[in-house]
Amino acid sequence: MRSVGVVVNPEKVQQNPEVVVRVRQVLAALLRCGLAVRVNEDGARAVGAEELAATEQELADLSDALVVVGGDGTILRAARTGAVRGVPVLGVNVGGFGFLAEVGLDELQDAVDRLVAGRHAVEERMMLAAEVVRDGGVAERYLALNDMVLTKGGYARLMPLRVCVNGEHLATYLADGLIVSTPTGSTAYNLSAGGPILSPGVRALVITPICPHTLTARPVVVDADDVATVEVATGVEGVLLTVDGQVGCPLRGGDVVRVHRAEERARLVRLKPPSFYELLRRKFAWGER
Repeated sequence: MRSVGVVVNPEKVQQNPEVVVRVRQVLAALLRCGLAVRVNEDGARAVGAEELAATEQELADLSDALVVVGGDGTILRAARTGAVRGVPVLGVNVGGFGFLAEVGLDELQDAVDRLVAGRHAVEERMMLAAEVVRDGGVAERYLALNDMVLTKGGYARLMPLRVCVNGEHLATYLADGLIVSTPTGSTAYNLSAGGPILSPGVRALVITPICPHTLTARPVVVDADDVATVEVATGVEGVLLTVDGQVGCPLRGGDVVRVHRAEERARLVRLKPPSFYELLRRKFAWGER
């Protein structure tokens, strides 16, 4: 390993001053090892390391690994950026649930030492690709690790969404919106909307309507190689496509969103044997009195 990119969520620095101390210690240790070190611009200003500042794209293009200090949202963004080049991401949780993080802040230095020494494994996670088809052509393309969500902005009003799988009509939902989720994203918005939890290794996508206006509408699990299309009815306006809860794209009536498994895969650094079920039990306090 010759170069390491460090991504720091500046909001976490404001909430927890210890982040500055821990990150600066790690930066100093990496530089002493002769590694090229870069920090995202906002994070560099937050921890007082402006001389190491780089853009997110530079971090992805020039780093052999990314160390991400923040919550799941920060890790999601870094995973999308790094996925194109297959850059592994070490998540350090300074947020809430921390489903994607491997270690906590107090373990940061040891985790980075093991990363640089090559004493780690890499777990690959399926991602979603989505194209917004408008007037017969592709208007936008997106990549997601968690989910693609269609929702209605403005007035609280149900909207019809025609959903097909591999070209076959599945359902036309009258609902507040629709979620297409990966197994990784099944514990995020999909779970809040009543969708099932999938183990990360399951080859599947979950299609979950949001507050559908019928008791018979239920989430549907489809094969990972299936292609789901969601059509916005003509005349319906104010619909928004959201990627991982972070990137938004306004849709028009008649637009079709085509969602399928992406060629890219997110790569998460693992320092211990993964135990998804232990993680569920701990994060959701299952079985606790």
